[in-house]
Amino acid sequence: MQVSKTSFLKRWLTASLLLLTIFLSAFANTTNATFYFQQTNLVKGKVTEADNKGLEGVVVAIKGSTKRVITDKNGNYEIAISSNNSNNAILVFTYAGYTTSEMEVAGNKVINVVLKQSTTDLGDVVVVGYGTKRKKDITSAIKSVKSEFFNKGVISSPEQLIQGKVAGVNVTSSTGEPGASINISVRGPGGVRSGSTPLFVIDGLPLDNSGTGGAGNPLSFINPQDIESMDVLKDASATAIYGARGANGVIIITTKKGKAGTSTLTYGSNVTISSIANKLKVFDAQQYRTEIGKLSGTLVDKGANTDWQDVITRNAVTAEHSLSVSGGSDRLVFYGSMNMQTQKGIIKNNDLNRYNARFNATQKLFDNRLTLQMNINASHTYNLRPPVSSLIADAISNNPTYAALDSTGKPAKYLDISNPLVTLDLEQDVTRTNRVIANITPSLRLAKGLVYKVNIGVDMSTAVREIQSLPNVIPLREGRLDVLNTSNLNQLIENYITYDFKFDRHSFTTLAGHSYQKIALQGKSFSINRFPISSVQPINNPGLGQDLTLANNRPGGYAVENELQSFFGNLNYNFDGKYLLTANFRADGSSKFGANNKYGFFPSFSAGWVLTEEDFIGKNTFSNLKLRAGWGLTGNQEIPSKITQALYNSSVSGTTSYPLTPSGAYPAGTTFTRIANPDIQWEVSNQLNLGVDFALFKNKLSGSIDVFRKTSDNILLEVVPADPIQPAGSVWTNVKDMKIKNSGVEVELAYTSTSSKGFTYTVGGNFTAIKNIIENSPYSVIPSGSASGSGLTSATLNGYINNQPIGTFFLQEFTGINTSGNSIFRDVDGDGIVSDKDRIAAGSALPTTMFNFFTNLAYKQFDFSVNFNGIAGNKVYDNTANANFYKVRLFKGLNTTREALQYANESVNNAAPISTRYLKDGSFLRLNNLTLGYNFDVKKMGVSKWISGIRFSVTGQNLFVITKYDGFDPEVNIDRQINGVLSYGIDYLTYPKARSFVMGLQVSF
Repeated sequence: MQVSKTSFLKRWLTASLLLLTIFLSAFANTTNATFYFQQTNLVKGKVTEADNKGLEGVVVAIKGSTKRVITDKNGNYEIAISSNNSNNAILVFTYAGYTTSEMEVAGNKVINVVLKQSTTDLGDVVVVGYGTKRKKDITSAIKSVKSEFFNKGVISSPEQLIQGKVAGVNVTSSTGEPGASINISVRGPGGVRSGSTPLFVIDGLPLDNSGTGGAGNPLSFINPQDIESMDVLKDASATAIYGARGANGVIIITTKKGKAGTSTLTYGSNVTISSIANKLKVFDAQQYRTEIGKLSGTLVDKGANTDWQDVITRNAVTAEHSLSVSGGSDRLVFYGSMNMQTQKGIIKNNDLNRYNARFNATQKLFDNRLTLQMNINASHTYNLRPPVSSLIADAISNNPTYAALDSTGKPAKYLDISNPLVTLDLEQDVTRTNRVIANITPSLRLAKGLVYKVNIGVDMSTAVREIQSLPNVIPLREGRLDVLNTSNLNQLIENYITYDFKFDRHSFTTLAGHSYQKIALQGKSFSINRFPISSVQPINNPGLGQDLTLANNRPGGYAVENELQSFFGNLNYNFDGKYLLTANFRADGSSKFGANNKYGFFPSFSAGWVLTEEDFIGKNTFSNLKLRAGWGLTGNQEIPSKITQALYNSSVSGTTSYPLTPSGAYPAGTTFTRIANPDIQWEVSNQLNLGVDFALFKNKLSGSIDVFRKTSDNILLEVVPADPIQPAGSVWTNVKDMKIKNSGVEVELAYTSTSSKGFTYTVGGNFTAIKNIIENSPYSVIPSGSASGSGLTSATLNGYINNQPIGTFFLQEFTGINTSGNSIFRDVDGDGIVSDKDRIAAGSALPTTMFNFFTNLAYKQFDFSVNFNGIAGNKVYDNTANANFYKVRLFKGLNTTREALQYANESVNNAAPISTRYLKDGSFLRLNNLTLGYNFDVKKMGVSKWISGIRFSVTGQNLFVITKYDGFDPEVNIDRQINGVLSYGIDYLTYPKARSFVMGLQVSF
């Protein structure tokens, strides 16, 4: 078919004029300019809230038109209306958090409006998978924590913000080290070799849980002050939309955005003083002399009285500065921030410096049909770490009569003990990490209620870790440098379409989409030995190293690519605000799994019944009453890559090859180290949740109760092949019939009241009772948790045992000391010999109860908040005491505690193997943070023209802990896994926690 030139020109001209009209309209609205093509009437007025205070930033629009203006800082507005339409025009007043109001002009020149706060404001909006929902429409177990309720204090990772704030979520700081990894589980762990870390989604971009280099937390790149809310999706009816990664829960982090019609510049500064919260109670010099004398032990008395724990620790100062700017019009809003935090650890030579910049913007185009959202975050982290374990080991064991400094004030050098000050001078571990995370999300409204959305994201990080040991004479060190380079690249592209429609009393929201994510990990390492003593450090010139032999310095590396392709859908139905239904489905295909099981399918369903919308429920008592029920399947792919494939090893040895001639050399041989298994598939969690949400006494008392059961099967393990004649010693497989069950009850309550004199208070808390159990395991024990220390290496502490919870300690039971001064252990099987067969399940590291309670008070300019959290029913194995605090060490001249002398008749030759002797109650109640704040009255100060707010606050963090545990802190979980089998609740030379006092100042312009 041919088109004439004239016809083509007409079409081109028509399209051009149409585009020009659209752009002129967009420009006119963006600049608040008005084009007068006909006579207009001017309508003005003021928009206020209930207390007659003007509202700045209210959008005033003419209904059915693109014309709109925004109220000024006093709530005033002016808008031009066509004289032909002035009698029929309707003004629409829109403001976030307030009910939209419509007013007929009807020829009026002045229209004033009072907006009422909405019952479904931002505080009642919850972020769910691929969208948001009103809290009243939620049918799943979801908890939203807004920024004003975050934990206060020194925060180096976002998990700390919600510690104790969400029922069913256990957040454990593995150590007190700044930026250290944090263990978090939602409704209990459900795997053996697969991790229990939930999926984190930041502004729509799912993160990979791989480390970014170094020993720190990969989430520490986020500035906590940029976070607006954290939404925790706990049950499968909420997490199934994330399919293969939803079994451990999902935490959605939403950062702050700008608001239309406002322009805000905020500067914040915090200064923190931290010190060690609790020291181990080892003997001082006089006690040491006395106790060694009683044992007739080896006493070398240098005459000093040194507290070696004081020697390695310090009063640490942390400084934080942040600057943010936000604002925009009704078409374009933006938010930008910069943050610098320089945190000193309480152990010397430990620094964590973080520099962070973030920018996001939302632009609306083409009569609001196209919305473009952009987010970018760039961070640089510098982490200096000393050799923590060796420093603590020396500090708690060194003879206290030795001086730390010599006569010249320099670290004293000894041949018979290790001075930790010398170690601090010789050893350092530095990691520099750069990370950029960005995504762009355009959404196009194709028709009323029909929106197409694209999410393109990238997460890039590079890290260089340099571990240096300087050459030295006393103690003798040859010098060494290890360098590790790591790079991670996470790429995401998602396409999905949503459709909202209503008819009569029926409301529907549907969603369908596709997602593709590719994650590439790479690492390289090299090392050099034997450096000369000089002013040039190995870290600055590796070429000075003299030992370049491959025997000691063989370079290493790895490269891994993982891909995930998904198809997902969602349907929400609401009938008359009473009956709610939600259905999710996701199909995930992952490169981590076998050729025969590439895809997993994960459905979920949930329903809600809003009883307060029924006539038979008295609304004088209940402000809200809703029943919820949900069921679903989710997956877990947090396992090593390539385990479905065979693994080979090539080497030259008598076990991998044989000589071709009687006297010839062995040629290189290749052997299997892992057998291929194309049938490996997902671990699957089957979850059921029943819940009720309620509010009474005009919303003063509110809360929720949830009962849940989560059963994980298809458990992935690396096991010995059933057939003894195999080319390799292990194979990965899904263990048939083995299950891990978590079940429990969650309760959340809050009561809020305001007196006539302006005194406001909120008290509340949450409680979780949870039970974990392993069933149908074909193995009597799956060992995990290796012990450390002289004579303890390779001994196992934890075990996965049938009919016992994960984290169970599998130990010989210590019953006392016999007449010979030796330990007695219970002979469980009665065969007269105490051996590994007599080990018992002695308790688990997992808590059976978790609880939190808080109080928030406000009166005039003052506000006060206090937050407690704790756990109970768990055990901690004190590997530190097992390795260091027993009688023979004191006899030989090493320092100990009273614990080592608990039994007067114990022989100085009695060994200290692992046993229940060092298994301790790990329950605790912690005063997590306490804050007192004052908001200055800028009007009385006469600066309101330039400054909109000034706030000063003082915060105490980790002020006290009530516990029976006598280590540094009961909240501990050092990673002591065996062959990738996860361990729990082991304390070994753990970095002590700090007690901190924070002074903060925030100024808004």
